[in-house]
Amino acid sequence: MEARAVARFVRISPRKARQVIDVIRGKDLDEALAILKFMPKKGAVLIEKVVRSAAANAENNFDMDVNNLYIAEAKVDEGPTMKRWMPRARGRADRILKRSSHISIVLKEKKEV
Repeated sequence: MEARAVARFVRISPRKARQVIDVIRGKDLDEALAILKFMPKKGAVLIEKVVRSAAANAENNFDMDVNNLYIAEAKVDEGPTMKRWMPRARGRADRILKRSSHISIVLKEKKEV
């Protein structure tokens, strides 16, 4: 049994979000939430919201025990990129890329031995 949550079109670059995701992948739910709470990155706040949503889905939709959950799968995919222009010297223009991400979290219950 698995519970999942996906946040799409989040305005953070995938590279920055992956730095945070790599830290929590495979951790217990409580440990992952504690790490995200104290991590000083913008992506930590956004990813914490998705992890809490997946935990709520597990508890309410699948009657899973929240104390036995761990992050089985965590990934960040690239979303659409907004292209903007910034004026530069001598009539030139530079392209600004405003990247977005799709954040996916899958929680599973630990096997009890």
